Amino acid sequence: MGVVIETHFWEPSNSFYIFIFVACFASIFFRPHFSDSTRSVPVIDSSPASFSRFQRRFLFVYSICSVIGGLHSVFGEVEFSFHGFSREQMVAALATGCAAALVASIFLGVFSDFIGHKKACLLFCILHVFVGLLKCFTRHPSIIISSVCLAIMSSIFGFSFESWMVVEHEKVGHKQDFLVDTFWLMTFSESASLIGSQALANLLVSWDPQNIVALPSLVAAILAVVCIIYISRWWSGIGPTSSISNYKMVFSACILKDKRIWPLCWAQACLDFSVKVFWIFWAPTIVADGRQIRLSMIYPCLLGAQMLGSTSCPWFLSGPLLTTVEDLLAAAFSTASLALFVVAHDYQEIKFLVAVFCIFLSCVGLISPSLARMRTMLVPNEVRAGMMSVSSVLANGVLLLILIQNSQHRNLSNSSIMSLSGLGLSTAAICIYLLKRWTKHHQEWHKL
Repeated sequence: MGVVIETHFWEPSNSFYIFIFVACFASIFFRPHFSDSTRSVPVIDSSPASFSRFQRRFLFVYSICSVIGGLHSVFGEVEFSFHGFSREQMVAALATGCAAALVASIFLGVFSDFIGHKKACLLFCILHVFVGLLKCFTRHPSIIISSVCLAIMSSIFGFSFESWMVVEHEKVGHKQDFLVDTFWLMTFSESASLIGSQALANLLVSWDPQNIVALPSLVAAILAVVCIIYISRWWSGIGPTSSISNYKMVFSACILKDKRIWPLCWAQACLDFSVKVFWIFWAPTIVADGRQIRLSMIYPCLLGAQMLGSTSCPWFLSGPLLTTVEDLLAAAFSTASLALFVVAHDYQEIKFLVAVFCIFLSCVGLISPSLARMRTMLVPNEVRAGMMSVSSVLANGVLLLILIQNSQHRNLSNSSIMSLSGLGLSTAAICIYLLKRWTKHHQEWHKL
């Protein structure tokens, strides 16, 4: 008599989704009621009408651009498998894209600062139109080309949109304290948009399963055209405010020679590196030993955890749990580092792994807007994108070395790479502590 073994696909329970939704709503809704009005940032509804309008316009186009990026990345290895790529070819494509991002980051930050962030954001949309049409009408040759373009677009998205928002925020005369709300809403809306892009991509594929790549890419191209029109009509933007020689002078004085900036650059680089490593290796880690899991159901949980982390940011920076941004960052980096070290030990319990993943991404959701706040405090707006590109170069350089090493020798396990990411986050926590001390000494020196 044969034995029938039933295949069980693990997925999170519905109560977990409900918990994340309720927690996010409660975090946003109740913060104003627990805030001390003498020290907290005004909530969005009580902000000046001009600022609310400015914020909504920016978050609208930022969210659409997040959806566009999600449509190109939501399928991951499925797209490579669709084109018949082997594991070595997948790693080579990732390494090519990482190398392109490394080279582009050297110039894109300065390029964005100098020509104007509006033009850099338009370039982001134009490249997405190109990649979307390329995937619709070509097959194998488009993978490497699209990997390079997507890596460049990811770099532009990482610093040009934020830099544009901060520059325009100051240009129109809004209070600097209002930036805290915009920063965490950027992280929140990006995560929510990525969940939306997954739902949209699944809907498109269900309509036409044979066009698993072409149809989502076409929709992404259409959305990119919408963003081009919207940015051109509704966004203001300024070009270079100084000559190349003046830009070099400011960059050298404020970035290269200010010792407070380098710990901040390293902390941002460690965060970028760990996040990229996580999204590359989370699925292989969780399906180890042939476990049957519905990854598409876990993906929204992870992004929901990141959304929850972002909603907690204003509680600490401008709400009832008021603390310094340095102390908040040190604690969040340490917690994220511990989470990756735990994952590196390869625990077999699926629920435990998912819970640790959620803790890590909650810390990421808390760290991202906090680092943006630190940049506003320390980095002049005219060189903001250039400073962020330095962090991108560091993160992409280390990631490229790991991808090349893994493709050539395969002597680095997933757990070893996770451990390296955790170690990097630990050094980031130390850098934030040093930054706090140096900033304090710098302020005391100026008082003399």
